[in-house]
Amino acid sequence: MMNLQSWVFYGFAALAIVAASMVVVSKNPVRAVLFLVLTFFSTAGLWMLLEAEFLAVTLVLVYVGAVMVLFLFVVMMLDVELASIREGFARYLPLGLCVSTLVVVGLVFAAGPNNFGTDIVAKPSPHPPQFSNVAELGKHLYTEYLFPFELAGILLLVAIIAAISLTYRGRRESKAGSPVLQVQVRKQDRIRLVNIPSERENP
Repeated sequence: MMNLQSWVFYGFAALAIVAASMVVVSKNPVRAVLFLVLTFFSTAGLWMLLEAEFLAVTLVLVYVGAVMVLFLFVVMMLDVELASIREGFARYLPLGLCVSTLVVVGLVFAAGPNNFGTDIVAKPSPHPPQFSNVAELGKHLYTEYLFPFELAGILLLVAIIAAISLTYRGRRESKAGSPVLQVQVRKQDRIRLVNIPSERENP
């Protein structure tokens, strides 16, 4: 008989699988982004069950609150041709099914009941009330996993530099005025008064 925690786990897991599948299957880019947001929410619920509250809150605030909102605005502002997307979806559907089948088979062999389960892996003991996810995460990042953490930071820095170098189109001439030169301007340099004598028209 499953307890309440098991029902909640399977509920969030099924919701994450369905939402992630809809991200790939959905033909509308806006709906795909919204399904991806739902996937992040369900994953955050799974992390809450694992007592990783800091990671769950970070996932919701950073990815859902910032990154995915930015993706949604970009997708909505772009003029996406749905006809071309549908043609590409139908063209690459057999290849996508083959790759998906291989991924599912690999996951079954890697994370099947022969390798994971309560009879093989013991259930972790609950943490005490004074346990801090932030302190524990920082201790592991800066002691045991310091080299991979710094390597990931270097890779992200290289990616930022590459993105800037790819989008940089050279220096453009600025048309902004200089306040120093504007203050030094005299009226003789800007305005010239011309005295034109009036002429009487012949009757």
